[in-house]
Amino acid sequence: MSTPVTKKRVAILISGRGSNMVSLIEAGRAPDYPAEIVLVLSNRPDAAGLDRAREAGIPARAIDHKAFPDRARFDAALQAELDGAGIELIVLAGFMRILTDAFVEAWAGRMINIHPSLLPLFKGTHTHERALEAGVRLHGCTVHYVVPELDAGPIVAQAAVPVLPGDDADTLSARVIVQEHRLYPAALALIAGGGAALDGGRVRFSAQERDTGAAILSL
Repeated sequence: MSTPVTKKRVAILISGRGSNMVSLIEAGRAPDYPAEIVLVLSNRPDAAGLDRAREAGIPARAIDHKAFPDRARFDAALQAELDGAGIELIVLAGFMRILTDAFVEAWAGRMINIHPSLLPLFKGTHTHERALEAGVRLHGCTVHYVVPELDAGPIVAQAAVPVLPGDDADTLSARVIVQEHRLYPAALALIAGGGAALDGGRVRFSAQERDTGAAILSL
């Protein structure tokens, strides 16, 4: 008889439709997946992802950032929800708010984000347009730990796609999002299962993960 997997309690933060959120919820249903999505929070009450989470049976709540006079008070409301749900890991999935340094530092090593480029290239927004303008032949996505500096945290995992002749931002984005939906659940499993951890500003991988190259997805 197998030993039940101990699952980390995870909250997903969204601002929009939550396509990466859906891939994480689906992965979390597997009995051997080491993380359980127990809460979805959004800073936008009209975020379509809230209804998608509720349809999946996940508690989902909006904390409207416009109702707070500053970022610190918004973050405090966010923290209260996370504390109430016993959250151990935070996953940002299209969460379009800059969190205060104090909040980020309080969750150091326990909060991850996915960015639509092969970091450190193309930090910030409009990554697909910028990749095309730069003429790169490879583009992709990166899962990284969140640090106060935008899109600068230690890299957990990456997936690459080719940039094809005739690509525009939409076709390139569509190719990248397919990889995002594969990479994010894999990276969360890596962290929740103890295969990767933040250690002194770098990601430390277990010996098994180093041997298998689990932090890289091929084209």
